[in-house]
Amino acid sequence: MDIVESTKKVGTNIEKSLENGLQKTKEIFTNVASHLPFANLAKKDSDAFRIEVDLPGVNKKDIEIKVEDNLLRVSAVRHMKKEVKEEDYYMMGSYFGEISRVFALPEDIDKEKIDAKFEDGRLYITLEKVEAKKAKSIAVK
Repeated sequence: MDIVESTKKVGTNIEKSLENGLQKTKEIFTNVASHLPFANLAKKDSDAFRIEVDLPGVNKKDIEIKVEDNLLRVSAVRHMKKEVKEEDYYMMGSYFGEISRVFALPEDIDKEKIDAKFEDGRLYITLEKVEAKKAKSIAVK
């Protein structure tokens, strides 16, 4: 075997290994992403932020929100059940799993004034700034 053919073969093997590795990585990230709920972070006004987390198929009682240090952790358990009853067959599929999302909080958030509301499969979390850090208007005399 000459050096050119040998080099091509090695190159082809490396290419196939990379493609297989990328495919496995994609599968892993897809699996991880299915357990990470979608979230939006928006500045409500100069004194507050709002986080919206999509939690379809989750009951309010299955949501847990914790603040540790400067991290806000939202976790929930999703129970979904799909049942089909037909004349000639019966099918039931159920899905169960924990989903979780962690947000780093800025230093100026008042951890005692975090508010959460769950409505139509969406969790709304309002984060207020510490009173001393809020913007203040100064009247000109």
